[in-house]
Amino acid sequence: MKKTIGMAGVALALAVSAFSNAETPNIVLIFADDLGYGDIGCHGATKVQTPNIDKLAEEGRSFVDAHSSSAVCTPSRYGLLTGEYPMRAGLWGPCLPTSKLLIDPDQLTIASLLKKKGYATSAFGKWHLGFGTEAADYSKPLRPGPNDLGFDYYFGVPVVNSAPPYVYVENDHVVGMTPEDPIVFIGKKAGKKATPITPLTKANGNRVVNWFGGAAEAHKLYNDFDLGTTLAERATQWIKEQGKKPFFLYLATTNIHHPITPAPRFQGTSQCGLYGDFIHELDWIVGEVMKTLEEQGIADNTLVIFTSDNGGMFHEVAQEAFADGHRQNGDLLGFKFGIWEGGHRVPFIVRWPGKIEAGTTSKQLICNVDMLATFDALTGSSLEKDQMADSVNVLPALVGEPTVPLRDHLILSPRKASHVSVRKGKWMYIPAKGSGGFTGTKPGQHGFSGPAACTFTDHPNSDIATGKIKKDAPPAQLYDLESDVNQTKNVYNEYPEVVQQMQALLESYKAQLKK
Repeated sequence: MKKTIGMAGVALALAVSAFSNAETPNIVLIFADDLGYGDIGCHGATKVQTPNIDKLAEEGRSFVDAHSSSAVCTPSRYGLLTGEYPMRAGLWGPCLPTSKLLIDPDQLTIASLLKKKGYATSAFGKWHLGFGTEAADYSKPLRPGPNDLGFDYYFGVPVVNSAPPYVYVENDHVVGMTPEDPIVFIGKKAGKKATPITPLTKANGNRVVNWFGGAAEAHKLYNDFDLGTTLAERATQWIKEQGKKPFFLYLATTNIHHPITPAPRFQGTSQCGLYGDFIHELDWIVGEVMKTLEEQGIADNTLVIFTSDNGGMFHEVAQEAFADGHRQNGDLLGFKFGIWEGGHRVPFIVRWPGKIEAGTTSKQLICNVDMLATFDALTGSSLEKDQMADSVNVLPALVGEPTVPLRDHLILSPRKASHVSVRKGKWMYIPAKGSGGFTGTKPGQHGFSGPAACTFTDHPNSDIATGKIKKDAPPAQLYDLESDVNQTKNVYNEYPEVVQQMQALLESYKAQLKK
C-alpha cells in the first residue's frame, strides 16, 4: 500500500510540475456572498435554475467537502486573501464601515503573490476589510487599501450592500465625490442629515440606514438594483483590456447578501421569490464572465474558481424561499455565522479545460485559506513553508485524484470564539453546545437561526428538542461526517478517546487566539 501511495504521489508531483512549467494560466476567482451549499442546481436546487454555474461543474470539478475558514463574511475574506486562519488576527464578526484596513500591507496576499509573478491583478465588488491605518475616512484617499495589498485595480462596494456608505470606491477614492461636496460620516443617528439612498421595501429584507451625509452625486451613482450588473460590466471590461500578460481577477459579488435586490430583468424568474431571483442574477454574472473569456479566446487557459464566503443565512427573504420549497444549505445543519456545517460548507467548483477533468467531483477536505499555497504551486513554487501560513497546496486535488488526504486537519471559526472547532478526517469536534452563531428564536426575525430554526426547518439533531438545546445534552459536540454529514447525532459520549484527541489538537491553537 505504501508503495502504491508513493507512486501516486510522484505522479501527481510530476503532473503539477508540468502545469507550473507550462503557459501560465489566467485566474478568475468568483467569491459569492452568502451562497449556501444547496443554492445551486448542481447541488440539488430545484426552485432555481443555475445553468452557468452548473456548466462550470459539467466542464470542471466540484468539491463536496470545501469550507470557508469562517462562517462570517469579513473573517472569511481575510482567510481567502492571506492564507491565514482569521482567528489569528482576532477576527470574529463583520467589520464596521469605519474600520481600518484589517490586513497589514506587509502581509503576503494571493494578489501580491501573483503580482510578483507577473500577473495583472484586480478586485471587483464587496471589500469589507477596511481602509486606512486608524479608521476609514471616505473624504480622503482610502490608503492603505486594496491597492496596497497587491491589487493593481479595485472597483466596488467599500463595505457590504447592507451597510453604509452606499457609494462605489475606485482604487482609493469615492466615485463621483467632489471637493465641494465631500462625504461626511455622521453616525448611526444621522437621520435626515444622511444623504438619500435607493428606496427599498420590506420585501427586499434588512438594510442599515445611511450613516453618511454629503457626496450627493456619488450616492446617486449607487443603486441597489444595479449592483450586480454594474460589477459584471466592470469586471468583464477589465478582462477585455488585458493583453497577453496573465491576469488575476477577484470578483466578490454582493449577490446573494441581503438586501435582496435583483435587477428588474431577473425579478419573477425563479420559483422561490426574490431570493431565487437574486441567485439567477448571480448565475448571469458567472455567465457574463465566461462569455467574455470565450470571446477573448482565453477560456481554455484560464483557471476559474467559483465559491462562497460562507453558508446561507436564514433571514426573512430566505425564510420565504424556504416556504416555497427551497433549501439554501441543502440538508446540512445550520446557517451563516454558526459552526454547524450549513455555516461554512460551501460550493467550490473549478474549471480549467485540459488540466481539470470535466464532470468530476472530489471529496478532498479543502478550505479557502488554501488558495495562497495553491496559487504559489500553480505559478512555480517560491514560498517558504512559514510564508504559507495555514494554507495547504490543493493543486493536486484540482488536477488529479490524490489517494491520501492533502489536509491533516482544519480549524473553523463561527461568530463566537467559544465555538472555534476542529475537523480531522471524518470527525468534527465543537467544544461547546449550540452553533455559536445567530440566536434569533422566532420565524420572521432577521437573525432567526440556531436550535429554533433547525426545529422550524424540521432538521433532526440529537441535542435539540422543541427549538432548544436539551438540558441533558453533552457539554460539547462530536460528529462523524462520513456517516452523518447532516449532523443528526452528537456522538460525544460514545467516543471519549476521539474527543480527547480532538480537544488536544484544538488546545494547541488556543494560545494563538486574540480576544
